[in-house]
Amino acid sequence: MSQQPLDTVTANDISLDTLTQELAAIQQTGSKRFALLGSRHVPLMHQQLIEMMSYALVLAGNRLVTSGAVGTNSAAIKGAMRADSNLLTVILPQSLSRQPKESKKQLEKVVHLIENSSNDHLSLGEASAMCNSEIISRCQQLICFAFHDSDTLLKTCREAEEQRKIVTLFYFD
Repeated sequence: MSQQPLDTVTANDISLDTLTQELAAIQQTGSKRFALLGSRHVPLMHQQLIEMMSYALVLAGNRLVTSGAVGTNSAAIKGAMRADSNLLTVILPQSLSRQPKESKKQLEKVVHLIENSSNDHLSLGEASAMCNSEIISRCQQLICFAFHDSDTLLKTCREAEEQRKIVTLFYFD
Protein backbone atom coordinates (compact mmCIF):
# COMPACT_ATOMS: atom_id res chain seq x y z
CA MET A 1 0.00 0.00 0.00
CA SER A 2 1.03 3.58 -0.47
CA GLN A 3 2.11 5.82 2.40
CA GLN A 4 -1.28 7.54 2.64
CA PRO A 5 -2.84 7.86 6.08
CA LEU A 6 -4.68 4.66 6.96
CA ASP A 7 -8.11 6.27 6.65
CA THR A 8 -7.60 7.59 3.09
CA VAL A 9 -6.62 4.40 1.28
CA THR A 10 -8.65 3.98 -1.90
CA ALA A 11 -9.82 0.85 -3.69
CA ASN A 12 -7.07 1.37 -6.28
CA ASP A 13 -4.45 1.02 -3.53
CA ILE A 14 -5.58 -2.44 -2.44
CA SER A 15 -3.21 -5.02 -3.85
CA LEU A 16 -4.15 -8.41 -5.22
CA ASP A 17 -2.14 -9.94 -2.37
CA THR A 18 -4.29 -8.12 0.21
CA LEU A 19 -7.51 -9.21 -1.49
CA THR A 20 -6.31 -12.81 -1.66
CA GLN A 21 -5.40 -12.69 2.02
CA GLU A 22 -8.81 -11.28 2.98
CA LEU A 23 -10.62 -13.90 0.88
CA ALA A 24 -8.63 -16.67 2.56
CA ALA A 25 -9.51 -15.26 5.98
CA ILE A 26 -13.22 -15.13 5.13
CA GLN A 27 -13.15 -18.73 3.87
CA GLN A 28 -11.19 -20.04 6.86
CA THR A 29 -13.23 -22.25 9.11
CA GLY A 30 -12.28 -22.85 12.71
CA SER A 31 -10.80 -20.47 15.18
CA LYS A 32 -8.61 -17.48 14.40
CA ARG A 33 -6.14 -15.51 16.48
CA PHE A 34 -7.25 -11.91 16.91
CA ALA A 35 -5.31 -9.09 18.50
CA LEU A 36 -7.44 -6.31 19.93
CA LEU A 37 -5.66 -3.10 20.85
CA GLY A 38 -6.67 0.47 21.40
CA SER A 39 -6.59 3.72 23.23
CA ARG A 40 -6.77 4.10 26.99
CA HIS A 41 -9.11 7.08 26.60
CA VAL A 42 -12.38 5.45 25.61
CA PRO A 43 -15.92 6.59 26.40
CA LEU A 44 -17.97 4.12 28.45
CA MET A 45 -20.38 3.35 25.58
CA HIS A 46 -17.46 2.42 23.33
CA GLN A 47 -15.98 0.24 26.07
CA GLN A 48 -19.25 -1.67 26.25
CA LEU A 49 -19.21 -2.24 22.48
CA ILE A 50 -15.60 -3.44 22.61
CA GLU A 51 -16.49 -5.78 25.45
CA MET A 52 -19.37 -7.23 23.44
CA MET A 53 -17.11 -7.67 20.40
CA SER A 54 -14.43 -9.52 22.35
CA TYR A 55 -17.09 -11.63 24.08
CA ALA A 56 -18.55 -12.64 20.70
CA LEU A 57 -15.12 -13.37 19.17
CA VAL A 58 -14.11 -15.63 22.04
CA LEU A 59 -17.55 -17.22 22.37
CA ALA A 60 -17.17 -18.26 18.71
CA GLY A 61 -13.97 -20.11 19.65
CA ASN A 62 -11.40 -17.54 18.55
CA ARG A 63 -8.27 -16.75 20.54
CA LEU A 64 -7.82 -13.14 21.65
CA VAL A 65 -4.54 -11.39 22.46
CA THR A 66 -4.43 -7.93 23.99
CA SER A 67 -2.48 -5.80 26.42
CA GLY A 68 -3.41 -4.77 29.94
CA ALA A 69 -4.12 -1.05 29.82
CA VAL A 70 -7.36 0.58 30.91
CA GLY A 71 -9.88 1.56 28.23
CA THR A 72 -9.96 -0.58 25.09
CA ASN A 73 -7.75 -3.40 26.37
CA SER A 74 -9.57 -3.63 29.70
CA ALA A 75 -12.92 -3.87 27.90
CA ALA A 76 -11.53 -6.59 25.62
CA ILE A 77 -10.28 -8.54 28.64
CA LYS A 78 -13.62 -8.24 30.40
CA GLY A 79 -15.55 -9.60 27.41
CA ALA A 80 -13.09 -12.42 26.72
CA MET A 81 -13.03 -13.48 30.38
CA ARG A 82 -16.82 -13.71 30.37
CA ALA A 83 -16.77 -15.98 27.31
CA ASP A 84 -13.77 -18.27 27.99
CA SER A 85 -10.72 -17.14 29.95
CA ASN A 86 -8.61 -19.94 28.44
CA LEU A 87 -8.82 -18.32 24.98
CA LEU A 88 -7.42 -14.99 26.22
CA THR A 89 -3.75 -14.03 26.37
CA VAL A 90 -2.72 -10.70 27.86
CA ILE A 91 0.79 -9.44 27.18
CA LEU A 92 1.95 -6.59 29.41
CA PRO A 93 4.49 -4.02 28.23
CA GLN A 94 6.16 -4.18 31.64
CA SER A 95 5.77 -6.17 34.86
CA LEU A 96 2.44 -6.50 36.64
CA SER A 97 3.76 -4.36 39.49
CA ARG A 98 4.13 -1.42 37.05
CA GLN A 99 0.46 -1.56 35.97
CA PRO A 100 -2.09 0.94 37.28
CA LYS A 101 -3.98 -0.07 40.41
CA GLU A 102 -7.31 -0.21 38.51
CA SER A 103 -5.83 -2.76 36.06
CA LYS A 104 -4.05 -5.05 38.53
CA LYS A 105 -7.19 -6.55 40.04
CA GLN A 106 -8.49 -7.57 36.61
CA LEU A 107 -5.08 -8.76 35.38
CA GLU A 108 -4.52 -11.01 38.39
CA LYS A 109 -7.49 -13.12 37.19
CA VAL A 110 -6.07 -13.65 33.67
CA VAL A 111 -4.98 -17.26 33.10
CA HIS A 112 -2.46 -16.54 30.32
CA LEU A 113 -0.65 -13.40 31.48
CA ILE A 114 2.76 -12.56 30.06
CA GLU A 115 4.81 -9.92 31.84
CA ASN A 116 7.74 -8.12 30.26
CA SER A 117 9.64 -7.15 33.39
CA SER A 118 12.80 -6.74 31.30
CA ASN A 119 11.13 -3.56 29.94
CA ASP A 120 10.58 -1.97 33.36
CA HIS A 121 13.51 0.39 32.76
CA LEU A 122 11.92 1.73 29.54
CA SER A 123 9.33 4.46 29.24
CA LEU A 124 5.75 3.20 28.95
CA GLY A 125 5.65 4.41 25.33
CA GLU A 126 8.75 2.44 24.36
CA ALA A 127 7.62 -0.66 26.24
CA SER A 128 4.12 -0.42 24.71
CA ALA A 129 5.50 -0.26 21.17
CA MET A 130 7.58 -3.39 21.81
CA CYS A 131 4.60 -5.12 23.43
CA ASN A 132 2.33 -4.27 20.48
CA SER A 133 4.89 -5.81 18.12
CA GLU A 134 4.86 -9.01 20.16
CA ILE A 135 1.07 -9.04 20.17
CA ILE A 136 0.73 -8.69 16.40
CA SER A 137 3.34 -11.39 15.85
CA ARG A 138 0.92 -13.79 17.60
CA CYS A 139 -2.23 -12.94 15.63
CA GLN A 140 -3.76 -13.37 12.21
CA GLN A 141 -5.89 -10.25 12.39
CA LEU A 142 -5.57 -6.97 14.29
CA ILE A 143 -8.57 -4.98 15.44
CA CYS A 144 -7.54 -1.54 16.63
CA PHE A 145 -9.47 1.36 18.18
CA ALA A 146 -7.58 4.64 17.95
CA PHE A 147 -7.68 8.37 17.49
CA HIS A 148 -6.08 9.99 14.44
CA ASP A 149 -3.19 11.17 16.65
CA SER A 150 -2.59 7.78 18.36
CA ASP A 151 0.92 7.48 16.95
CA THR A 152 1.93 4.23 18.69
CA LEU A 153 -1.30 2.46 17.68
CA LEU A 154 -1.18 3.71 14.08
CA LYS A 155 2.45 2.58 13.83
CA THR A 156 1.34 -0.83 15.13
CA CYS A 157 -1.33 -1.00 12.41
CA ARG A 158 1.24 -0.21 9.71
CA GLU A 159 3.59 -2.84 11.16
CA ALA A 160 0.78 -5.41 11.09
CA GLU A 161 0.00 -4.57 7.46
CA GLU A 162 3.68 -4.96 6.58
CA GLN A 163 3.50 -8.44 8.14
CA ARG A 164 0.49 -9.11 5.91
CA LYS A 165 -1.97 -9.24 8.78
CA ILE A 166 -5.55 -8.19 8.22
CA VAL A 167 -6.05 -4.87 9.99
CA THR A 168 -9.42 -3.46 11.00
CA LEU A 169 -8.98 0.08 12.32
CA PHE A 170 -11.76 2.03 14.03
CA TYR A 171 -11.34 5.73 14.79
CA PHE A 172 -12.94 7.36 17.81
CA ASP A 173 -12.69 10.86 16.30
